[in-house]
Amino acid sequence: MKIALLGNPGAGKSLIFNQLTGLGVEVNRYPGSSVCLECGNVCYKKEKIEIVDLPGIYSLDGSSEEEVLVRKFLESGEADIIVAVLDATKLERNLYLFSQVAEFSPKIIAIVNMIDDAERQGLIIDVDTLSTHLGVPVLLTAASEGRDIDRILPLALGSGRVVTLQVPYDHHIEAALKSLEKTLGTPRYKNLLALQGTGEDHMLLDAAGAIAHEIEQRHRMSVRQIIATNRHNFARNVAAVAVRQGDRKKTYDLDSLLTRVFPGVPILIAILFFLLLFVFVIGSWMQELIVQNFTTYVILPFGAMGFPPFVERIGFSVLIALEAGLGIAFPFIFTFYLGLSLLEDTGYMTRAAFLADRAMHRLGLHGEAIIPMVIGFGCTVPAVMSLRILKTRREQTIAAFLISMVPCSARTVVIAGIVAAFVGIIWAFSIYLIVFVLIILTAVVLSRITPGEQFGMIVEMSVLRRPQVRLVLAKSWLRIKEFLFIAMPLLIITSIALGLFQYFGLTDLFQQMVAPVTVTLLGLPGYASTALLFGVFRKELAFETLAVLAGTADLGSVMTAAELYTFAIVSVLFIPCISTIAVLYRQLGARITALISVYTVFLGFFVGAIINILMK
Repeated sequence: MKIALLGNPGAGKSLIFNQLTGLGVEVNRYPGSSVCLECGNVCYKKEKIEIVDLPGIYSLDGSSEEEVLVRKFLESGEADIIVAVLDATKLERNLYLFSQVAEFSPKIIAIVNMIDDAERQGLIIDVDTLSTHLGVPVLLTAASEGRDIDRILPLALGSGRVVTLQVPYDHHIEAALKSLEKTLGTPRYKNLLALQGTGEDHMLLDAAGAIAHEIEQRHRMSVRQIIATNRHNFARNVAAVAVRQGDRKKTYDLDSLLTRVFPGVPILIAILFFLLLFVFVIGSWMQELIVQNFTTYVILPFGAMGFPPFVERIGFSVLIALEAGLGIAFPFIFTFYLGLSLLEDTGYMTRAAFLADRAMHRLGLHGEAIIPMVIGFGCTVPAVMSLRILKTRREQTIAAFLISMVPCSARTVVIAGIVAAFVGIIWAFSIYLIVFVLIILTAVVLSRITPGEQFGMIVEMSVLRRPQVRLVLAKSWLRIKEFLFIAMPLLIITSIALGLFQYFGLTDLFQQMVAPVTVTLLGLPGYASTALLFGVFRKELAFETLAVLAGTADLGSVMTAAELYTFAIVSVLFIPCISTIAVLYRQLGARITALISVYTVFLGFFVGAIINILMK
């Protein structure tokens, strides 16, 4: 038995999914698509039920990946029952999508969620009237409170039925649908899509196109507009008889502050600053605590056990990987997702995206990208993992390139520990300036060459509400466990490979091979190449390894200011750390990960070579 949840963004669909499935969730790519679906299992009356959380969409007519995926899912008939989740506070708008889903004639029930918000707004929904007009069972729920969530599965399994609802379209549209069905034998929903130019059946598209042209000449408007108008009229009429306005509680309109340029932008900057500060301060404290204890109680005792050199090297590589993953990346991921889930639960994220959209649009992105870009200053790993909030593959690709260049806390260690300490604070700030200029230039170029259509951002403001600790923690764990169970194994494997590389003496051979680059092109000592290599494992390790290989922590005594500056900027721009690469591979695949790696290596060497020439 398979049940699919379907609805508009912000209708509470994913929250219902999490409450039905608990924490046992798998994230899989839908065949033939880059969009991920969340799937979970639940046992009800000794029967295993698979629940699928489909992407939130507003319509089935569009060409976005999410809309195409949901349309194909409905056409395939994979789900035994569709659970349509409707926002009680925006019922008319949500009924537009419901009317489209009904055309596929699935078994369906309607869940009118967020009834708690509707009650605060004084909205009263007549369940029986709504059920009569939709032709399916209707249940009122408040997922944020857990109200009546336990009634969803019994209703779906016991009362779900094939919907017979048909939107009353214009008589010319109805005549066209009957004509296509009679001549070609195609179902009503395919004919409706074909009249709007959507579909893969060329014979149907040609026939529908000819009819659509005649209709458009008669109405002086496109068939798509006619159909959309008919659906909106249907949704408005149903909402008018099923919803009435009662006494509304008086509340202050915070959006009058949060969505204006002033004070909205200063508030946004302050929130992002404190989010970054929270991630950086708490994450750094957790990092120091975990690394110190892991080194004292695990790594040092392991080194004192006297294992054979080969076993010791393998074991040490595994432990270093665990320390890097749990001690370096995890604290920042944990704190970031706590903060992000908190902002999401309050409903503020849509306001932030709205305010940042104009600036981000110039970089080929939308306002939603502001969060992962800012959090990249704390740690690149959670920043990359948060790319899923971006809607299109194009935006995710551009943002991944830019995030991989943002100076994270580990890169800040390199900048502060090498440049600020031995060259000067002004020179340290100049590295940030160079990196920011490169990020903007990269974004401008990528916005022009990255394939895919750039859509305008239409965002529906979520209702502002008080966050609930239980929901924030549950949502955070769902995201954090992906790093623990997917990125960590890749991190350990790569660390073992680097350990073997060092054990078999390939480090010296590597230094000789890359000497033309590090010594001639970049003007660095030969051992700096090994430090850069270990910086791939984690960025601040480049600094630590350089001090070890130089034989002193006083790097200013063995390297010139120009060499230190060049090494620092190459290390900052150089290929992302292993944790980031592992997460990039999981999020965007091998091809994009390889492109980002090659680009950052080239960029690091190119900028380093220019600085070497200028500072000679």
